[in-house]
Amino acid sequence: MIGLLAVDLNSPGTYVHWNIFSVSVSNLVLILVMVVIFGAALLVPFPHREHDRRAVGQDAQPSDKAASLTTLEASGTSYGPQEAGSDPTMWTARVRRLGLRFLPPGKLLPDRQPAYVSSWVYVFGVATLSALGVAIVSGFALALGGPDWWHYNPVGHFFNSLHLWSVEIFMAFMVIHLWGKFWMAAWRGRRVLTWMTGVAAFLFSVVECFTGYLSQQNLDSQWISTNAKDAFNAAGVGPFLDTMNFGQMLMWHIVLVPLILVAIVGAHVLLVRVRGVSHPLPARRVRGRVARRAATASDAAEWRGPTRRYDILKEAGIAGTVVLVLVVLLASVLSSPDVPPVTVQTWAHATPGDFMATSASELAYTSRTATYGPPYDNTATPAGSGNVQKIIVSWQLITGVMQPVNSAKTFVLSPLATRAPGDPALARALRRYETASKARQEAWVAAYVDQAVPHVTFTDGTPSVPKADDGPVPVLMDAELSMARSGALDAALLAQHQFYGTNFTKPLLFLEDGSYFSAVGKRLHLLGTQWGVMNETGSYPGQPWLWLYDLWYQVPGFRTSTNVDLIAIYMTGIATILLLCVPLVPGLRDIPRYLPIHRLVWRSWNRGEPPPPGSSVSPAPRNAEAAGGQVT
Repeated sequence: MIGLLAVDLNSPGTYVHWNIFSVSVSNLVLILVMVVIFGAALLVPFPHREHDRRAVGQDAQPSDKAASLTTLEASGTSYGPQEAGSDPTMWTARVRRLGLRFLPPGKLLPDRQPAYVSSWVYVFGVATLSALGVAIVSGFALALGGPDWWHYNPVGHFFNSLHLWSVEIFMAFMVIHLWGKFWMAAWRGRRVLTWMTGVAAFLFSVVECFTGYLSQQNLDSQWISTNAKDAFNAAGVGPFLDTMNFGQMLMWHIVLVPLILVAIVGAHVLLVRVRGVSHPLPARRVRGRVARRAATASDAAEWRGPTRRYDILKEAGIAGTVVLVLVVLLASVLSSPDVPPVTVQTWAHATPGDFMATSASELAYTSRTATYGPPYDNTATPAGSGNVQKIIVSWQLITGVMQPVNSAKTFVLSPLATRAPGDPALARALRRYETASKARQEAWVAAYVDQAVPHVTFTDGTPSVPKADDGPVPVLMDAELSMARSGALDAALLAQHQFYGTNFTKPLLFLEDGSYFSAVGKRLHLLGTQWGVMNETGSYPGQPWLWLYDLWYQVPGFRTSTNVDLIAIYMTGIATILLLCVPLVPGLRDIPRYLPIHRLVWRSWNRGEPPPPGSSVSPAPRNAEAAGGQVT
């Protein structure tokens, strides 16, 4: 509606010429508006200006009261409105006091930690942040050269290797950190939100890595995008999140997802600082209602036991240095994968027979894309048939056709039309085919597919097609093959999308309709039945954090279902919700108590170390006996 009501300023502009200057009227209008706004800022009275003038001199010297308030704020001590005069009514003062109340400097940058924090498991939190920092900086370096320079420049490739291995280490450390917090039941003591933000950070990290793989424009990104599009289409979000549009995925990867991820990670770190690290679980299981209540209250209470020195900045500096050295070594020794993408040109040279058969199927509207259904066409494909998936609801049919693709026009007729002006024979064949009736077109293509293509032979790469009642189709297919071998067909398919040419949806759909592309994926062990979602080309580590999603494609019964993509999405979604809500699900949240792996984390603490000499505080109860309960 807004677009329909908007004034079209793309029409020719109006200009003012004076002496050597030529300025558009629209620019002059903009400058005039700026002058008016500046003048208004100079002349319009500011609110409360008279009140502020009367107050001049009264607060010229800070009072003892104001100084005491500053001291209170610095220490994190709260104070009431009667102590602050009129300041508490100000939004800034309220936010400042709230922040200092929940996160005073002593918590934000602590130099002491509870004595039980003496395990390597605690190190992986700061190690994860360090690896994230290296990944961000290496991403900045890649951005300096543009999205493709690492494909052809050795320096760019090295920075890409740094980025890859920093991401691998980041995800590995984050998963280990998540394991540790699960077995420590770290959500105890009103730390549920801390757990949830940590899980959310992991989920958005997966999305960030996923979009990064998709934006590479090499074989790996091609394969992941063409396979992922089926799942996204089945869920009804394919038209809005097109995995084969590498430009869209790049923007998500470098702008949208990082902003959300950094915000969630920041919130998680602040919550850790506000609530502190979770207290140790009892060495033995707590029994009795009174003991459990006492343990719950102790988990939520401020730690009053012995502490140990903790230099958070030193730890972060050491962790960052270790991660950086490790990343540089891995990048220098192992580099990073970059298998060239499959193109229509390479396909036409490698298996010309398969290319010609696929082109004919596009012309006959019998290819996979031509019969895919939403979001590409309105083919009457019943829900639950494989291309259009349905479990209770078919999200594809609800979304409808949002990316229309006419296989004959998109992949054959429109590209050939760009070449016809310089090829009279092709122009005559196109005119004859397009002016024929639909029934006649179908008969020609059927004769070509059934009688000619199966018996085609090649002499020095030139096709020899047996005669059949196929009309102008052989001329069209010869021209299509010639155009593909020259690389012009790749350019023509991309040229159907104007501007940056980063949307590879149509070329990839065309490639996927043939058998050559899938043969390449099978040879490189990338098929879904080969855990292909997780695999990388060559011997490089892939995306093992996607094992849960890929698992459902291996389950007998699921993998042969026509709705396998929806099954994988639903099952992964349920598992993700359960992971996010672990602290709220009885039984699930108790697993760390029944499988006491936490004893290995706090084994030195559970041995009953005495408080340090001269300590004026006593350690919190280490088991339920001190709280009046029983342990077994």
